[in-house]
Amino acid sequence: MMFGEHGFMGGYMWIFWIAVIVGLVFLIKWIVQQNKGTEIKMDENALEILKRRYAKGEIDKQEFEQKKKDLLS
Repeated sequence: MMFGEHGFMGGYMWIFWIAVIVGLVFLIKWIVQQNKGTEIKMDENALEILKRRYAKGEIDKQEFEQKKKDLLS
């Protein structure tokens, strides 16, 4: 009998619910990890940005030193 005493597919429905719960846990974990990646990028401070601009050659040493002095004061 397909429906048995315990409802649809007998006692195998607990396997479905365990799979749903495990899937939700992995989904939540994935969402949290995605948000951590954007927080790290947004958390970059001004001095790090200034150092990167100097390393790329976007600003010269004099401008770098002046802006660094302004940031640290």
